[in-house]
Amino acid sequence: MRGSMRKTPALLAIGACMSATIAAHAGTENWKQQFQTASDAYLDQVYFRYQPTQGTAAGYHQYDTQLEDFSRKSIDAEVAALNSFEQRIVAIPASALDQTTRGDRAIVLGSIRSRLLTLQTIRPWQKDADNYSSTAANSAFTIMERKFASPDDRLRSLIAREKLMPTLLSEARSNLNNAPRIFTQIAIEQLPGTISFFQHDVPLAFAGAKDPALKAEFAQSNAAVIAALNSYLGWLKTDLLPRSNGDFRIGAETYAKKLEYDEMVDLPLDQLLAIGKADLRKNQEHFNAVAKELEPTKDPRAVLEELGQNHPAPGQLLDAFRATFNSLDAFIRSHHIVTIPSEVRPIVEETPPFMRATTFASMDTPGPYEKHATEAYFNVTLPDPSMTPAQVEGFMHSFNVGTVISTAVHEAYPGHYVQFLWVPQAPSRVRKLLGANTNVEGWAHYTEQMMLDEGYGQPGQGAKDERESKFLRLGQLQDALLRDARFVVGIEMHTGKMSFDDAVEFFQKEGYQSKETAIVETKRGAGDPTYLYYTLGKLEILKLRADLMKKQGAAFSLEEFHNSFLRQGFPPIKIVREALLGDDSPAI
Repeated sequence: MRGSMRKTPALLAIGACMSATIAAHAGTENWKQQFQTASDAYLDQVYFRYQPTQGTAAGYHQYDTQLEDFSRKSIDAEVAALNSFEQRIVAIPASALDQTTRGDRAIVLGSIRSRLLTLQTIRPWQKDADNYSSTAANSAFTIMERKFASPDDRLRSLIAREKLMPTLLSEARSNLNNAPRIFTQIAIEQLPGTISFFQHDVPLAFAGAKDPALKAEFAQSNAAVIAALNSYLGWLKTDLLPRSNGDFRIGAETYAKKLEYDEMVDLPLDQLLAIGKADLRKNQEHFNAVAKELEPTKDPRAVLEELGQNHPAPGQLLDAFRATFNSLDAFIRSHHIVTIPSEVRPIVEETPPFMRATTFASMDTPGPYEKHATEAYFNVTLPDPSMTPAQVEGFMHSFNVGTVISTAVHEAYPGHYVQFLWVPQAPSRVRKLLGANTNVEGWAHYTEQMMLDEGYGQPGQGAKDERESKFLRLGQLQDALLRDARFVVGIEMHTGKMSFDDAVEFFQKEGYQSKETAIVETKRGAGDPTYLYYTLGKLEILKLRADLMKKQGAAFSLEEFHNSFLRQGFPPIKIVREALLGDDSPAI
């Protein structure tokens, strides 16, 4: 037949290969679609359904009228839903997915397993009194802090949440059993600020509401919340505290599982501890060397005290942070550190009352799906008015000239705020909403050292002279030592090798921190056991950078490395390594 071609064995083989490739691609796309459907359902039907405040924060305002439910019925239902979705995700073979979706699958499974571990083993709903009062406060704060709708509309949502808060607090009385004393003490310490928050801050935030009936309804719901919180505080003091004899430690097995689920890190704890202690010694030696350069005749501890005394007045602290933005932004752009996708600056303000007991500074960015209120807030904790002058001075040592710069780098440029600006470029919904602290906090902590290593803080580049430049390096190293101490304390305290008081002493002696800072940090570590993720993530990023430099040689670009890192969203560093290096080599 004219125009026909006889099919040779070679052509038949090519055709068969093409058919197999097409079939494999179709299979991959099918499994990818199944995963996307399942992951969307997990986020919508479980993750946000049982954590509606997270939904509001993410920009999903269909959750604004809902509140977390810690009743046993709700907890049991969430556990059942999590188990069901774990089976559904596991049934999708990782080998059938493309690289990005395979990483997303691991992230979702980690999220599910971590939440199950929290609910079934760590059990904060049974141990942590602050979990209830801070949930109430945070659910109100997410409604009031951003103007994503009119004051009346947001007030309507707040009222719906406030009507559920007395029930939330009554659930605490049913659930809390043999609570750790430190958890109950933290709740008692924070509650006066939380009550004041509902008495003053919340009404002030909705002063612009116009509907008289709505305002009257709010007055009733808000008064009921204040009464419930006062009653809760009384109950904590007279009933729960005397019988708070529980253990806050989660133990080695649970600790290892939490690290694996949250961070995809499965090194034995003794090896991790050795890594943390080695970094601690390295930073101590660097601090001592710089201190000797500054004051050859003084002990480094005396130089540390001198550094601590070099701080702004408490009333000038917020302005001191605002003043860092111009020089940081200019240095990043002129030295091609990383692309900054926006000219908009974060808003510096005082930390909300319900967060002040356990944090000195934080970045509060809008959720990735918030379309209307896109402000980002840089929160700074000021000394409590009840502090004595000596306590205020000790507190302000944490905001010395060096740590102010280090904190501004960490929270804003090019730390958390710049990473937030990259979120729209993340490759999937999963990576915009779920992530690893070794990525988020590891990146921010990594930038503290990286910026000084690249030349920021030299005379004329953020420092007025060589002496101030050395103080900036000491501040960066003091913050690094703080994170190293967290690394060691988190493991040793939760595996029974270190008491609470031992941890406070460790922060002071080995972490070069004031007693006031040491107490706050140890309190945090009791409830945030894996807060080693700062140093762990930093070390993982430094290793990734070194491995990529070795692979790329002269073609390596620091700016492109940082951009490529941030473009991935917030996955564990193990997943970022696979994307950037194309292999599964060790992350640490």
